Amino acid sequence: MELQNEELTNVVGGGIKFGIAAIVGGIITFVIGVIDGYLRPLSCN
Repeated sequence: MELQNEELTNVVGGGIKFGIAAIVGGIITFVIGVIDGYLRPLSCN
């Protein structure tokens, strides 16, 4: 069974949305930065 052009335009993907991925990535990066700063404090010059 082949899809027609009209059916192809109505197909919805199941992937993660970019906005959600960016928010989750930002939160993970922030948490890693806080943990790294707590475990390895660097003095200001």
